[in-house]
Amino acid sequence: MVKKPLVVAVSAACLNLSLVAASHAAGFVEDSKATLSLRNFYYNNDNRNEASYAARNPSKVEEWGQGFLLNYQSGFTQGTVGFGVDAIGMLGIRLDGKGHAGRATNSTQPGTMFPRETDNSSVDEFSSLGATAKMKISETEFRYGTLLPKLPIAVSNDGRLLPQTYQGAQVTSKDIKDLTLTAGQLQSAKNRNSTDQDQLSIAGSNSGSTARDSNKFNFVGGDYKVTKDLTLQYYFGQLEDFYNQHFLGLTHNVKLGDGTFKTDLRYFNSKGNGDNKDADTQGALYGASGYYGAGRTRGEVDNRLYSGLFTYSIYGHTLGLGYQSTNGKSNFPYLNEAGGASTYTITDIQIANFTRSGEDTWQARYSYDFGQLGAKGLTAGVIYQRGDNIRTAAGDSMEWERDLTVSYVIPEGQLKGLGFTWRNAMYRTDLPAASQRDQDENRLIVSYTLPLL
Repeated sequence: MVKKPLVVAVSAACLNLSLVAASHAAGFVEDSKATLSLRNFYYNNDNRNEASYAARNPSKVEEWGQGFLLNYQSGFTQGTVGFGVDAIGMLGIRLDGKGHAGRATNSTQPGTMFPRETDNSSVDEFSSLGATAKMKISETEFRYGTLLPKLPIAVSNDGRLLPQTYQGAQVTSKDIKDLTLTAGQLQSAKNRNSTDQDQLSIAGSNSGSTARDSNKFNFVGGDYKVTKDLTLQYYFGQLEDFYNQHFLGLTHNVKLGDGTFKTDLRYFNSKGNGDNKDADTQGALYGASGYYGAGRTRGEVDNRLYSGLFTYSIYGHTLGLGYQSTNGKSNFPYLNEAGGASTYTITDIQIANFTRSGEDTWQARYSYDFGQLGAKGLTAGVIYQRGDNIRTAAGDSMEWERDLTVSYVIPEGQLKGLGFTWRNAMYRTDLPAASQRDQDENRLIVSYTLPLL
């Protein structure tokens, strides 16, 4: 584990790259960009039930840290084929001097935001460096190295101090008007609270002495802008030895009175692949989590997920209603290395993502931009969702969550862009506490991005 800050080292490396490139092509240097993002993050989670489970999931989780993310993006060399390089340096420093996320004898759980030491305490700091080589021909760009994908079938998680990154290759083409094509392969992931590169897995196979993983997640897809207000999407993802996943999406905006009505429809179809297709017993090594009858909670990937979110925005108000249904024996499968993961679902909110086997979820959301009242930069929002018909050995179960967010970004002056966010969430369920506990959670975030180039 690296024990010294990388910000200076990454800055020097980026400067050297720019100087070398300057002798070959002005575009490499002239189009370069660099930013330093700072994030101060306080996290407090209170598990509300089942004290006997505290040995594995303690009642109180509390961490406070400062994150630094230096992001350098070069331009491309001039000519038919342009070459460039990107670099990202990340540093996290623990600020909770009492070590609340620390010892195995404490009532709090380490590892939420920081890696763990051998004695199960959180480290004082952690850092990592990533680089990406890139090449561009016309409107087609090839990238190899560190990636932060934002695709329907693979989403980099940015819910803590530092973002999750992947290693792999990706090509994106915009040579055809109104069509964006994307393809590539992810091979490993560095989780948001780690400096290690882990291979890829899913819930059900990603922990314990029998954990199984894969080093190939292949993907291909496209976004087609039919009109300026209508976009269609199709993506296919395959995690070797685990699952194949098809995605269809539609987004549409239409003026309605003085406001805008938006429709967001999504459909996933996921089936087992490779060794997972033989996961027909409870002890299957490549099994997915879910419910398969007769008390079995692991088996072959088998999931269809449908969702629709409809929002109306007018005069600073945004009101939304959504519904999502998951069908099949398994939970919804997604890249998950047990270090925090995101899904491209309308129900993936602060604590839970509501994608269990058989689950039907209703959602209501509301937000307001106080700029309409003269308080520019101030926004607030609330989301409530409830999921029913979760399939378990004890019968159908339910869960619900309420999230509240208040955010203020300084709109002008010397501190323009400095942001303050409070996120509060309450989660309740009648699922067995050994699989999911009730939670009350608060996050306080101060963020600022400083342009360097």
